[in-house]
Amino acid sequence: MKLHFIDRSDLKNNTFSVTHHNYPYFLKIWHHHRELELVLSIKSKGTRFVGDSILKFDEGDLVLIGKDLPHMWLNDDEYFEASSKLKAEAVAIHFKQDFLGKAFFNISEMKPISDLIERSKYGIKFLNISLELVHKIKTISSLNGFNRIISFIDVLNDLARCETYELLASKGFINSFNKGGHRNLDKAYEYIFNNFKEQITLIDIAKIACMNPSSFSRLFKKVNGKSFSEYLNEVRIGYACKLLMERNKNISKVCYESGFNNISNFNRRFKALMSMSPKVYIQHYKKVKY
Repeated sequence: MKLHFIDRSDLKNNTFSVTHHNYPYFLKIWHHHRELELVLSIKSKGTRFVGDSILKFDEGDLVLIGKDLPHMWLNDDEYFEASSKLKAEAVAIHFKQDFLGKAFFNISEMKPISDLIERSKYGIKFLNISLELVHKIKTISSLNGFNRIISFIDVLNDLARCETYELLASKGFINSFNKGGHRNLDKAYEYIFNNFKEQITLIDIAKIACMNPSSFSRLFKKVNGKSFSEYLNEVRIGYACKLLMERNKNISKVCYESGFNNISNFNRRFKALMSMSPKVYIQHYKKVKY
């Protein structure tokens, strides 16, 4: 899963771009771009990767991705079957932080939006969004000129004042990804995301980073504030949470599909990170979701 840079600059020289995607499935590209991205999922489901966050996505999800934050929407396997008639539909709005000028969001009246943009560096999933807000996002592309800009600012204002949201990527990931001088860890992150379901040793990952194990271990801990094994377990537990949200997955199967090699270790790691057992997590999710 190589990290790609994608140029999202609008060829029409508009201040921001609005794209209505309607494909058999979303592109399987782990990527980043200079623009922020607001994504409203209209149809389709699967797994959303944002930084080191791995969570299930479904219809109606609304997420804001910050500048240069790596991400990917990966549809479930059934979308890639030759006989599939499923559709992946979404509205994506791309805009630069200074799309209205460098000083516009610095004025006091715009502070809530400025704070929203700052939080977006982690990726934000908005909860309990209204049908009115969904309608605003869907209709922006039909507007022109002044009304188009005003409508988008209105959407950003609604999001800035939304009190129910989740930050997606961890502070450790953001700090390590943005910290200069440690780009030799990029290959390690890429390898972890591509192989976390398999057994990965410190020797394996150090070779990928072209370092000896002790040096890699010290650097990784310094940059991330946690050891390589702790980081790997967090990625695996994040994926396990996604699988547990799918009601046809049992705990034992999730354990091995997430990269753990025994159920007791999986239960212990899960409870340490999530403050509840996998069984309780399933019960909690069902209560929240249904």
